[in-house]
Amino acid sequence: MNILLTGGAGYIGSHTIVELDKAGHSVVVVDNLVNSSEESLRRVAKIIGKDVPFVKADVRDAAAMNELFDEYKIDAVINFAGLKAVGESVAKPLEYYENNMNACFVLLDVMRKHNCKNFIFSSSATVYGDPAIIPITEECPKGQCTNPYGKTKSMLEEVLMDLQKADPEWDIVLLRYFNPIGAHQSGLIGENPNGIPNNLMPYITQTAVGRRAELGVFGNDYDTPDGTGVRDYIHVCDLANGHVCALQAIERKCGLAIYNLGTGHGYSVLDVVKAFEKANNLKVPYSIKPRRPGDIATCYCNPAKAKAELGWEAKYGIEEMCRDAWNFQKNNPEGY
Repeated sequence: MNILLTGGAGYIGSHTIVELDKAGHSVVVVDNLVNSSEESLRRVAKIIGKDVPFVKADVRDAAAMNELFDEYKIDAVINFAGLKAVGESVAKPLEYYENNMNACFVLLDVMRKHNCKNFIFSSSATVYGDPAIIPITEECPKGQCTNPYGKTKSMLEEVLMDLQKADPEWDIVLLRYFNPIGAHQSGLIGENPNGIPNNLMPYITQTAVGRRAELGVFGNDYDTPDGTGVRDYIHVCDLANGHVCALQAIERKCGLAIYNLGTGHGYSVLDVVKAFEKANNLKVPYSIKPRRPGDIATCYCNPAKAKAELGWEAKYGIEEMCRDAWNFQKNNPEGY
């Protein structure tokens, strides 16, 4: 299939190109490079041995998107485009609602006009809010999202459900990610955030490489074994492969399908710090900071549905995630 990746130069997108290519699919990338780098696509080209067609444009630009669909025959879209920092979304709700919602609306409208009705949506475990059950299954009711970033994911899921119900020709897969970390084993591509990292692993690796004085651990008074937040960390290459498997659901005309993509194991912030230190024989200095607004105590999934229906399951453990994340950072101390 010929797949359009919106936001494809980003962390998850770049790794997904590699997995799609491995599976024999062709890829076109559109990205405005606001929180990504074209260098990631040059690195991907080294890994897969060929250039990736790239259009620099904002998905909210309908004219640019129509032009792209006129130029390329697109069979399916994987939508990674969007702002994604929880804390920033609390501080800048209007920017998050405008960007994330409008990008998806424009994209879906252009797809409809070009009769491309296969869509994989990059959703998030944040749609479960403070989850009603742990481990989280897809049947867990969607909760009250604790931040605007999560609300954009939850509202867009509702939009996509309504769209598919109104027009059953659409095949739509909602992938609810847990916490991707790690990097490609080559060390060529990895997580490369602009500014101060919002996610745990790049904060750890930047501290380990000397770019940060210490890791800030936000809250140690949660109702968890060591008081720090517990999350389901998944290797980014496993997550990327989940999108390849999701295309199988599209190909068999799934209608609307929802899958959790996680390992099913919960690790606290301090568990991850210890695993990183053990995997890489390094010390990571840290200090406890106040809780961040919008964070919850515990969030990990039951990934059984993805295994049963897509044949997908995570292959890599926490130490491999830590090893690969450090391999990228030490090879790219200043990022791309």
